[in-house]
Amino acid sequence: MPGQIHISKLILTNFRNYAALAIDLAPGAVVFSGDNGAGKTNLLEAISFLTPGRGLRRAPYADVAREGGDGGFALHARLDGPDGQIEIGTGISVGEGEGGRRVRINGATARSAEDMLEWLRVVWLTPAMDALFTGPAADRRRFLDRLVLAIDPGHGQRALDYEKAMRGRNRLLTEGSRDDRWFEAIETQMAETGVAIAAARAELVRLLAAMIDRLPDTGPFPQADISLSGDLEAEVSTAPAVDVEERFRRALAGGRDRDRAAGRTLEGPHRSDLLVRHRPKAMPAELCSTGEQKALLVGIVLSHARLTGEMSGMTPILLLDEIAAHLDGGRRAALFSILEELNCQAFMTGTDAALFSSLKGRAQFLTVDHGTVGPTEDA
Repeated sequence: MPGQIHISKLILTNFRNYAALAIDLAPGAVVFSGDNGAGKTNLLEAISFLTPGRGLRRAPYADVAREGGDGGFALHARLDGPDGQIEIGTGISVGEGEGGRRVRINGATARSAEDMLEWLRVVWLTPAMDALFTGPAADRRRFLDRLVLAIDPGHGQRALDYEKAMRGRNRLLTEGSRDDRWFEAIETQMAETGVAIAAARAELVRLLAAMIDRLPDTGPFPQADISLSGDLEAEVSTAPAVDVEERFRRALAGGRDRDRAAGRTLEGPHRSDLLVRHRPKAMPAELCSTGEQKALLVGIVLSHARLTGEMSGMTPILLLDEIAAHLDGGRRAALFSILEELNCQAFMTGTDAALFSSLKGRAQFLTVDHGTVGPTEDA
């Protein structure tokens, strides 16, 4: 079984509605309850900053810093795991604006935010993701790439390199440039990074599909059939990467006039999509009921959490925002049982602690009240 990593202490400074907060946390399930707007999701967002990216809300740093504060924010987490304690701190200082946030691990400045992935993996599910199957493909690509990052720490940098190269190519297109040398250099980089992105996505889908197959045929969270829509993702499964790179490079070169007319690059992994079907009903996820879509999504996230533990050797930390309110009693009980089986630290939020009553004695219950956090009475 993967070793459990859990946050034993969380300290926030000028983060959202928290001027200063320090809380001790237990391994296993942690339930944050309180009124809407009290700051429950803010706590999950803070924890989501312990992984690369902009957190579960993808908010500008100016929005994360507390209103009325000095413009910066900081968070510190103490992790306990098989290798002992690890201290991770991150945030931005006054005046840094939208520059990259700094990360310190055990007091030393990290090379990049990706260094945090050596010590923990964080997976989340939020109400905003309820429209994942019916929303734009960009949301599903972002969701897919976050899943990849949890098992392949290099994926984030590849995505950044591809996006940077594509922006450079799009700029040449809109400027009407005919400089073949510039185009060739950029398109070569796009081909290399684009095929690496597609290969990582295809491998994640293959591994995750096998993990989903472990779900019970008639369980509370139905099995999903997942696949990718994208030329590169299809090709990397059947052809050598070097051949796919060359094909993509030629396609980019041959499509310059078309892309110049459109003002953007029309082919590549930035156009791919994640396709999901409800296996028992043989129905596309976007045509399922809201409840069925939620159950499918929960099943995918739980399967991915199990995959992340097996691939990384450490249990991920799960952030489940307002999870209980959208599940019936049977599915809530099944969820809690699976979380215990995963042996992971899982943070859950809800306005009513009673929705988590079956976890009494097995979870840490904390009440959130507009900038303060304390034990929940009678929990």
